[in-house]
Amino acid sequence: MDFEPWWLIIVPVLFGLGWLAARFDFRQMLSETRTLPDSYFRGLNFLLNEEPDRAIDAFIEVAKLDPETTELHFALGSLFRRRGEIERAIRVHQSLLSREDLPLADRENAQFELAQDFLKAGMLDRAEHGFQAIAHTRHAQEAIRALIRIYESEHDWPRAIEAVQQLRGRADEPVPQLAHYHCERAQVLLESDPVDFDAAALALDAAENAARQNGATPASETRIRLLRAQWSARRGDVEAQRVQLRDVLNTAPEYAGLVAEPLLACCTILGRAEECLELLRAQYAMMPTLDLFNVVFRALRARDGVEPAWSFARQALRAHPSLLGLDRLLEVELSQEGDHGTRNSLIPGADLDLGLLRSLIHKHTQRLDRYACSQCGFEARRYYWQCPGCNAWETYRPRRLEEIR
Repeated sequence: MDFEPWWLIIVPVLFGLGWLAARFDFRQMLSETRTLPDSYFRGLNFLLNEEPDRAIDAFIEVAKLDPETTELHFALGSLFRRRGEIERAIRVHQSLLSREDLPLADRENAQFELAQDFLKAGMLDRAEHGFQAIAHTRHAQEAIRALIRIYESEHDWPRAIEAVQQLRGRADEPVPQLAHYHCERAQVLLESDPVDFDAAALALDAAENAARQNGATPASETRIRLLRAQWSARRGDVEAQRVQLRDVLNTAPEYAGLVAEPLLACCTILGRAEECLELLRAQYAMMPTLDLFNVVFRALRARDGVEPAWSFARQALRAHPSLLGLDRLLEVELSQEGDHGTRNSLIPGADLDLGLLRSLIHKHTQRLDRYACSQCGFEARRYYWQCPGCNAWETYRPRRLEEIR
């Protein structure tokens, strides 16, 4: 390709045009900056210095001077909501929606922020309506996730399941709690009168499918088996109930304490109590828990009397010292004393008052006789699949506080 002399002219011309464009943009930026009120910069300075109260006052002054600044209104609304001033946040976002000239993208943002305000305020009906209004916009995934939280808090399990299906249609992401939604629905059906056995069975099948698709956990598998055992019990099929509970010992041995008592009851009805008790003793030797200890000790005490029960207790407490375990067995002894109307207040081979000993120990074990959420620390006397404090699923370990500290 031949060199043309006029190319030498193009290079400086292009350089000059770029310099002029840069000068024009810089001057325009300076001009726009000068038009911003001083309150705007004061507000930014207060935010950088972590003084949100003074920043809010400064931004409010800017908004009064220029009510068309939508971004500033969004910033104010977020600040109000973060500080817990929900009513002021709602007013800011409602004022934005009242503007007829608001662009569509900003209107959708304002609707989303307003729905979040209602959710934070606990106004679930209005929050639900707000999120449903933007369920087909660019905020769809966030809106559906919020709707799932709303339906979960309202225990509206069918709608929660439907919302999860909508989310799965938009985003290929696992929803581990879906199995528990189906379990909750099955629980409601099993506790109804009369029981809808067909619907409950379908709900449990759906729970199993959801667990497989989202990664089954020992907690979800155990809960499904417990509910299937309850389903069989309501139909009067004790053998099927026993099989479901027995399977937990193999698939999720850490949950043996939760199924030990109903399993022993089933086996007693079927005339297999001795076999079951030996099974539970072997389970305790493999994976000891306080709940399992309590069931085995009570059963031994009722079937074989004081000596075998206390022999088991001594061995267990030597291997795994526990104030809660001692408290439980003293409770059993005192109840046996009341049932027989005799003063069986002495530990075999020791001259101790069981009532006094138990009252001293019980005072210190009350705070340890609880399950605890691993996420928020919420403590409860009964076991929960969903934490009542933070609403997280499967955060309770099937062990008492004394065992995990």
